[in-house]
Amino acid sequence: MVGAGSGEAEGLRSEESLSGGVDVWSDAVSSHAPEHLLVMVHGILGRCAYLTAPPSRRSGFVVICCSFFFSLSSTTDWQYGANEFVKQLPDDIIVHCSEKNMNTLTLDGVDVMGQRLADEVLDVISRKPELTKISFLAHSVGGLVARYAIAKLYRHPNSTFDSKAEGTICGLEALNFITVATPHLGSRGNKQVPLLFGFITMEKVASRVIHWIFRRTGRHLFLTDDDEGEPPLLQRMVEDYGDLYFISALRAFKRRVAYANADCDHIVGWRTSSIRRKTELPKWEESLSEKYPHIVHEEYSEEIDPEKCQGLATDCDLDLLEEKMVTGLGSVSWEKVDVSFRTSMGRFAAHSIIQVKYAFMNEGADVIQHIIDHFQNIISHFETSLGDPLNWKDFPSKVAVQMNDTHPTLCIPELMRTLMGIELE
Repeated sequence: MVGAGSGEAEGLRSEESLSGGVDVWSDAVSSHAPEHLLVMVHGILGRCAYLTAPPSRRSGFVVICCSFFFSLSSTTDWQYGANEFVKQLPDDIIVHCSEKNMNTLTLDGVDVMGQRLADEVLDVISRKPELTKISFLAHSVGGLVARYAIAKLYRHPNSTFDSKAEGTICGLEALNFITVATPHLGSRGNKQVPLLFGFITMEKVASRVIHWIFRRTGRHLFLTDDDEGEPPLLQRMVEDYGDLYFISALRAFKRRVAYANADCDHIVGWRTSSIRRKTELPKWEESLSEKYPHIVHEEYSEEIDPEKCQGLATDCDLDLLEEKMVTGLGSVSWEKVDVSFRTSMGRFAAHSIIQVKYAFMNEGADVIQHIIDHFQNIISHFETSLGDPLNWKDFPSKVAVQMNDTHPTLCIPELMRTLMGIELE
């Protein structure tokens, strides 16, 4: 390991790894080693460098940062989010900012970037044998790269007798897979890139010339790749295809969450980032929440058998290829969180604001807070994962808490306090 630069984030430390990337953690003394690896991922023509104070003792769990798309990325894409995770969960978090896909390397294609990210995660795991859990947080095209990477890292369950047994991500228990403004359905046609205003001619021209600028990555996003006669990569990524278990890897996670801009994002459309058909887009009103003023809608989408989806493609404008992707990704459950910056001064930069990409664009701080609050909140997870009707009698059989030391036992009275404030039916 080699030391990184310095910075002014109080209570934080960072260190570069020899294989690339930067570890960031709290300098608070902890009695236990990190067990949970959170993977965040950076953007096209950019990097996710992180500058804090000199290295010191690590504690907590690791975060690998990734974010991508047409807007150029800076060296601090995920710095705000990483800072907040470490500050609010100081006993649990180390952040590893990925730098395997920097600058023009982000034009090499989703598959190549995904392989690089998988190799980087393997390196982190090999250096930290104490890790037992893993999560991902990715912005924009980084979500696609992360989906490819977990397919490379997926391991089948050890038990062949337990039908409910889930696989692992490189031997680690998979907890959260979170995407923020990710074009899950690609960017081809159907107003998936709002900047093109839905003009069919402009969308067709874009699909034919996008590779001039963004090379293989552009072809993947606009579904114009045909490697050796194979279907477009994004179509392959909605099922277990060959030796890559794309859906099995997603299913291995306890939670899958898609944050999407409901409007004002001119780069990634609402449907593609929220994995919905046009008829499934919800009606929403401005948020009245003081804590999350930009969160306008939340829902839990249960997994649906693909065979039951036949006949749902009733919209004459619906792309059949897009329908295959919606159906495939719908075979696993998703929590969907819709965001709006309509009333914000910088609403036209919603694609960056939702991530708090730049320090002067901190209007999306409540979105980051929402991610953190729900990341380890077992009550919220229980309430959203089971849908309606909610039966609190199932709580003891669905939730388990592991306490490895004396101070974590404080979660017992805290859980009692929280449950006493809930109207249990």
